[in-house]
Order: sequence, then C-alpha cells, then structure tokens
Amino acid sequence: MFGPVRGPWKDESWKGWWGDNPPYQTPVFVLTHHSRAPLTMEGGTTFYFVTDGIKSALQKAKAAAKGKDVRIGGGVATIRQYLTAGQIDEIHLAMSPIFLGEGEHLFSGLNLNALGFTSIKTVGSEKATHVLMKKR
Repeated sequence: MFGPVRGPWKDESWKGWWGDNPPYQTPVFVLTHHSRAPLTMEGGTTFYFVTDGIKSALQKAKAAAKGKDVRIGGGVATIRQYLTAGQIDEIHLAMSPIFLGEGEHLFSGLNLNALGFTSIKTVGSEKATHVLMKKR
C-alpha cells in the first residue's frame, strides 16, 4: 500500500507509489519493522508507520475511522495475519486472469469455511472475477 522498501528506510525521500496525492484521502496505517515519522500528503492522506503489530495498527485505524469501516489492504502475509486473528468480517477478492508464476498463496492452509466465511456474491467479466465473502 505504500512501497517496495524492505529493511530500514535509507532516507525519507520515498513517499509511496502514488505521488503527491495518493487515492486514499484518509489516514493509512502501514505495518513495518522500521519506524518513520508520519507522512502527510495532498488530498487528506497521512501515512502512519506502525511497528508494534497488527493489533496496534487495527486499533489505531478504528480510532481514526470514528465508527466508519476500516479496510485492510496489503500483501498476502498481512491479510493472512488478520484472517487467522479473526479480525476480518468481509472479503472482497478481485481476481484477474493473469498467470504470474510463483508467489505467496493467500488461502494456502486456511479453511475459510472453518473461519466462518461464506461466499455471498460472485460477479465475473472477461477482465476480472469479484467474489464477496462475509463472516457468518
């Protein structure tokens, strides 16, 4: 959601994938192992860098949302952590028919039915298939 940086920040010149005006227009809590000062961008997006885990990031996001929905995005490892912690109520999965080869598997070893999810809507097109799953 923020960038490809692995390891400590070399400097703070990287300001994310999106340029000066990211599409979020809301606070974004970035999970990282390396601290960094908050980064305020145009359009209302502020990136906060959270180093103390998924629970802390979710608490901060819920406080910032003030009762509105909180969306979790990011890589496979992040989504899997929140799924196994029981912190996701709804999944909107968009799949495109592109073969990328190897990589992390989102649902490998996870039983979505046992985690309480059921598929409630599937919409397909030639560009993507969208599946909406909710926790029972």
